[in-house]
Amino acid sequence: MNFLPNDTLAGYARTAVDLRIRMVDYHRSPLAAQYLQAFFGSRLADHPSPSSGGMAKVLDAVRAITANPWRFGEPYVIAPAMTAIIAAAAAALDLTGEVLPADVAPDDGGVLFLPEPIYHRSLSGEVSSIGAITWARTTSTSSGRFFWAVAGWADHHDAHDPAAVRRRAQLAARPDLARQFGPYVLTDVTEIPIGQSVDPSPDLAVFDGDDRDWEPAPDGRFCIDETTTAMRACAAVAYAFWRIQAQPLATVAAAPLDRAARRRAVRAGIRHDTRVVMLRRTSPLAEPTDGEPKWHYRVRFVVRGHWRRLIDRDGHPYRIWINAHIKGPDGAPLLHGEKVAILAR
Repeated sequence: MNFLPNDTLAGYARTAVDLRIRMVDYHRSPLAAQYLQAFFGSRLADHPSPSSGGMAKVLDAVRAITANPWRFGEPYVIAPAMTAIIAAAAAALDLTGEVLPADVAPDDGGVLFLPEPIYHRSLSGEVSSIGAITWARTTSTSSGRFFWAVAGWADHHDAHDPAAVRRRAQLAARPDLARQFGPYVLTDVTEIPIGQSVDPSPDLAVFDGDDRDWEPAPDGRFCIDETTTAMRACAAVAYAFWRIQAQPLATVAAAPLDRAARRRAVRAGIRHDTRVVMLRRTSPLAEPTDGEPKWHYRVRFVVRGHWRRLIDRDGHPYRIWINAHIKGPDGAPLLHGEKVAILAR
């Protein structure tokens, strides 16, 4: 079960419902708790061991922020035409030092499906897919601060994902265990603070050449390299989606759901108002200018996608993504390269 190429809005909605039902069932299974314990046990190996009661509280909190969005979160699907835009925006993102308001996310909790996955390369050089992202607004019981808990999920059956291939090979001798997994596997959990400055990325881990398994990304797929970006890939993709889905660059359509799928969703107790985020079919977005231009271009050239910082009417800073576009007068020669000829007035 997965999304089909060139699927319809109704197809996206039906598949999203069925995938979420399976993920809700997975989180009710004993394997989900065991996987979380192993997942976070390996990540806390270098930290002081918490007490059994403290570890139980951590796992309960993580279980809630990873499981609840699949059932109660607002569901979204990124149409394949938007994938490259979201990936490019995520790769160029650096929120270091910024203070994000609580309303930057469209909902307090949600699940985002990527029918065409975005891949990311970890600090160790291994490549994995991001087939879905969940987020949940939560608070720390110790500090009282609010943050979004963002989780990255890999498509368990992705034939192009090196990590999924390794996982299936490890489970080949345990078909009973393999059948208990859901369609997506948790691969990363990170935080985005609310109302507090975003901390810079920690210093990169140092790996010896023999310890680094530098994997190539699947051909033709966008891969975010976490050794060169300022944020974890799943957090960057989540923020890029939050901002771009609210811009004129994108259009968000409510996907119709057939009666049978609606009944399945109601029986499972999940939200079924799936929205599909698509590329709006408009003329290329050009850079806005202030006043009359003091020069004009004699050629056309490609402007790479980039984030633009703006201030709203209340004085709060925010960002918009300027998608890659061609700038210059119609009919002028298209320049290939970085140099631009400008005729000054």
